[in-house]
Amino acid sequence: MRAGLYPKLAWDGIRKNKRFYLPYILTCIGMVMMFYIIHYLAAMPTLDDMPGGRTMTMVLGFGFWIVALFAVIFLFYTNSFLMRRRQKEFGLYNMLGMGKRHLSIVLFWENLILFAISMVGGLASGILLSKMAELCLVMVLNGDVDYSLYINRDAFVDTWIIFVPIFVLIFVKSLIKIRKSSAVALIKSENVGEKPPRANYLFGIAGIVILGIAYYIALSIENPLIAMAWFFIAVCLVIVGTYLLFISGSVMLCKLLQKKKRYYYKKNHFVSVSSMTYRMKRNGAGLASICILSTMVLVMMMGAGSLYFGKEDSLNIRYSHDINASVDFLSAGEEHLYTYEKETFFLSRVDEVLENYSVEPQNVEQVLSSTVTGMLKDGRLILDRRMVNSADTETMDDVAQIILIPLSSYNRNFDAQETLDENEVIIQCIRRTYNEDTITLSDGTVWNVKKKIEDVISSGDAAMSMIPSVFVITNDIGKAFESFNSELDDISEEYLCRLELSYAFDADISDEAKIELGTAIEGAARDMQISGEGDFYSYNVECREKERADYYGLFGGIFFLGIFLSIIFLAATVLIIYYKQVTEGYEDESRFNIMRKVGMTTKDIRKNINSQMLTVFFLPLITAALHVGFAFPMVQKLLAMFNLRNTMLSLIVTGAAIVIFGIFYAIVYRVTSNAYYTIVSGRKEQPG
Repeated sequence: MRAGLYPKLAWDGIRKNKRFYLPYILTCIGMVMMFYIIHYLAAMPTLDDMPGGRTMTMVLGFGFWIVALFAVIFLFYTNSFLMRRRQKEFGLYNMLGMGKRHLSIVLFWENLILFAISMVGGLASGILLSKMAELCLVMVLNGDVDYSLYINRDAFVDTWIIFVPIFVLIFVKSLIKIRKSSAVALIKSENVGEKPPRANYLFGIAGIVILGIAYYIALSIENPLIAMAWFFIAVCLVIVGTYLLFISGSVMLCKLLQKKKRYYYKKNHFVSVSSMTYRMKRNGAGLASICILSTMVLVMMMGAGSLYFGKEDSLNIRYSHDINASVDFLSAGEEHLYTYEKETFFLSRVDEVLENYSVEPQNVEQVLSSTVTGMLKDGRLILDRRMVNSADTETMDDVAQIILIPLSSYNRNFDAQETLDENEVIIQCIRRTYNEDTITLSDGTVWNVKKKIEDVISSGDAAMSMIPSVFVITNDIGKAFESFNSELDDISEEYLCRLELSYAFDADISDEAKIELGTAIEGAARDMQISGEGDFYSYNVECREKERADYYGLFGGIFFLGIFLSIIFLAATVLIIYYKQVTEGYEDESRFNIMRKVGMTTKDIRKNINSQMLTVFFLPLITAALHVGFAFPMVQKLLAMFNLRNTMLSLIVTGAAIVIFGIFYAIVYRVTSNAYYTIVSGRKEQPG
């Protein structure tokens, strides 16, 4: 055969089947484009000098590997639609005398053409649109705009490194399929599975049980750390359960509809239900894929949207005041011990800085506290770090930060007049509950819980920590130190229990002035430590306005990545829906031709199609919304790790995401159903 024949046959095959290849080519171009863009943004040099840019770089660096992984899975999946349609053509070539070696060469050229179009189109689109994506990213970070256009060499090279193996593996997979199949099997491949399927009740029940387990996990977990550990397990269970339920449950649904004579024996439903019954065994997986992708889109929109729109709430929870200056003292030993004179000296130096900047502090909180991590269970507090570090999903619920606060600090700062007897305490829990009336320490000391308060004490460290916190207000913090250190000294020579003096306040000055003031206080604390005047162990100065940029960078990066991945998953959903419509259109074409010959009108065909749409293809959307509803509590626990506890905001974002996606889904399905209608009504253009 002439060498030029193979490329011509490959190109003719693509051209004649453009209805199938065009969406696939556009998807490949989109995947290449998105990978280049997200890699380009992650390596953008201007991010290094932009507030919050380093955080954004980290988030985007994680994102382009997600895009690469999804590209592998999705392109393999969609390529299977193409190969199924082309197998009949390859079978005819084989029967006409073309050997498997020649078919392999045609397949090679076909994949080479697709690869070339995808890479050239994807990289060209990525280079052209990368600047637009950069401008959107800079807008999210409130940075300065740079309008110069350039090609990122690393992003360009890495795109080739990622996608060359993907297309090679797709070619090898198709080659194996062709070489293992006979000519007759290839020709009949489109009709495989056309036997009446049996409803596998075992698989259906297993799917319901697995989904029930996943839903129970999502609803029952309270600890955010455990929620994070179980989240991926729950996701895997939902995926497996959804596939089992759709593969077997869709067949059972069609069988049940056939038994309902009033429903089934109507011209609007008879043909559609019959045809669906035959193909649901094979195409239930497609519906499950649409459901899983839809769930991913909704969860992405819910999580990323909640974080972005709630970033100010999260920032204010983490940094409850404009400025917080704190110093640490050791609670035992000979050096850096706390005294009232040291406290007074440190506060006087802070007041000097405030006086120099003519700032009157507002909403002042001056608190002494001490934090230690332990396990609080069944009324006992254990500070053994080995037990804490080895905590697993079963014992993680017991791990908590214990934050001691003297009664005098509590009364002074929170306008309270509480009194406590010996060994009496007041507690406040964050992200956990404690229902016992006593707390027993390792040395046998028993604290009696006089009162439990809620949402009174705020702490940036407690808000930032993923571990739940328990504030313990006591009138004898020195005795508590002795009890704690007697246990801690047996574990480590280091002093794990320290006393922190925190001086937090708000200031009625500009944002720039707040940052400058925070820097000045930090400089004063540093000078005190270097000179030894303050005689404290360590210091820390936090300024909310200074940290705002990193917060916006993190949340903006997550939001940007969430939108980016949502677009990818949306594109995947659209493509699967399109291929299902077109593939099933060709499968149902002969049936509708027969029905037209016996008197079915075009109007009847349209009614049958609408019946089919309403009966089956909105099930993935309904199931996805159900998944999201049960996932909401678990996602809320994960959002709490970012200090986002605004449940109403998350509900609004989730509701908006479901409505927006539902409208989009309906529009996409209406548009793609026209392709199905065109085929089964006999109005399609013949390839060639």
